[in-house]
Amino acid sequence: MIVVQLALYCALFTLMVKLGVGNDALNGLFFFPKPVQERVYALGLTDRETVGRRRKRFMVAFFAVMAVALVLVVRIWNGVHAFWSAYRQALLFLEVMNWYDGIVIDRLWVGHSAFWVIPGTEDIPFVQTWPQVLKKRGILTAIWGIGAAIVAGIAALL
Repeated sequence: MIVVQLALYCALFTLMVKLGVGNDALNGLFFFPKPVQERVYALGLTDRETVGRRRKRFMVAFFAVMAVALVLVVRIWNGVHAFWSAYRQALLFLEVMNWYDGIVIDRLWVGHSAFWVIPGTEDIPFVQTWPQVLKKRGILTAIWGIGAAIVAGIAALL
């Protein structure tokens, strides 16, 4: 059952990203490295304020939906009441999501889809290298320990 739940959680992650960018990679410019962003600004395709608003709107909705979904899975679907059991489950989900993002989203989807190529920036690398993915995901592995504690605390209090 947990494998199905993990797959659904990652599918929700993908859906949130797709809804956030819609049919235009410019809507997700905040995901791109600074050199790409600077070129897009120089080309006049968008401006910093618009990107900042989109980033804030996306991140608030994304974290809210993903957190609520995780609390519901742990507390309601799996019926976990105890903090440490909830913590272990939340940590598993957050770590799978973390590595899914780095490997499936960043390296596969972004790295192999023309959708993410913004016209005028084709000469700028925008896909993370494997060393960059490993470094970022390693750092986030530690950070998600805190996120799991928050989710577990909420699940235990409900």
